[in-house]
Amino acid sequence: MRILLRRLGVSRPIIALAVALLGGGVAYCSAGRAPAPAGPGYQLQGRIVHVADGDTVTLLASDGQHRIRLASIDAPELGHGKEKPGQPFGQAARRSLDGMVAGRILTARCYEKDRYGRDVCDLPGPDGQTANRAQVAAGYAWANTVRRGEYLRDRGLPDIERAAREAGKGMWARPGAVPPWVWRHACWKEGKCG
Repeated sequence: MRILLRRLGVSRPIIALAVALLGGGVAYCSAGRAPAPAGPGYQLQGRIVHVADGDTVTLLASDGQHRIRLASIDAPELGHGKEKPGQPFGQAARRSLDGMVAGRILTARCYEKDRYGRDVCDLPGPDGQTANRAQVAAGYAWANTVRRGEYLRDRGLPDIERAAREAGKGMWARPGAVPPWVWRHACWKEGKCG
């Protein structure tokens, strides 16, 4: 390589300067920018055979059952025994999602698997609107903005949530709605469910 550069008449200081400028340019271009959310990486097609809660369903595909966590949203929690009581509107959120997707053959657009092994997906209906957006628009789920939006793939959801809140839809019909990520910590971990 050194011989080739000498034949071309390129000196070491010129090479060092070029490398420094290139490295600095890359650093400058990427500084201060959050990575863009990745697009869906795979699809799952099948029938929705179970709706567990307001943001989790089971899809029966040709290769078996897949638990799907709807991307970008978090619905009010259902109860899990005496130690983990449910939130107000938890059952209503489950019924809302059930009415939209139960028994339907749908194609989920998935991003990844979460730490529980669920596929994290957008779930478009026949009209093209996702169940994710529909749950937020109906007032039965939050845009998942926890950890500065780390789990928010659909950047339009906070505006949809704001419109549902202003219109008093779903859980926004009553004051005091608590985001599920706050509820899980305060109620389930600290026992402050009041």
